[in-house]
Amino acid sequence: MSPDATSELPSIGQALAPLLQSVPREQQPLLIAFAERLAAERYRAWAADADGTRRSGLLACAEREEEIARRVEGLYPDAAARQRALIDAHPELAAINRTLFAGRPLAQQFAIQAQGERLGAATWRSFARHEQVAERRETLLSCARLEEESATVLESYLGRQGHAS
Repeated sequence: MSPDATSELPSIGQALAPLLQSVPREQQPLLIAFAERLAAERYRAWAADADGTRRSGLLACAEREEEIARRVEGLYPDAAARQRALIDAHPELAAINRTLFAGRPLAQQFAIQAQGERLGAATWRSFARHEQVAERRETLLSCARLEEESATVLESYLGRQGHAS
């Protein structure tokens, strides 16, 4: 994919910004954790149609997304109930998730997701910069590293290190 084609793709960040701005900052990580789980489902769906190394790579990405969600949810007491309330208050998150990827060729979906992973890494680092508790800060930074690992995998499929098919 050419750089121009990539810049024409929708941005996960732009799509989610209005939703996140409507949620108090201290609750945003829980909502993003749910989005991580949606991304894990997407990776598993891609893996179901892949074979060999690509299937393994995509399943590893799915596991990283689940791990990010687990780590972030672990930072909050009563995370499940709080997260459920956020999701119930913002059902548009699932629709945004679906429409960004719907009807696009796989290479474009990978490019959108790779950009989302890079944005996710920057987002977790931003939360970490504002975190006062060292253990919580390190958890958020570890999530950033996981996001970057998945971005690297997807970018390798886009011909930056390999070729997408």
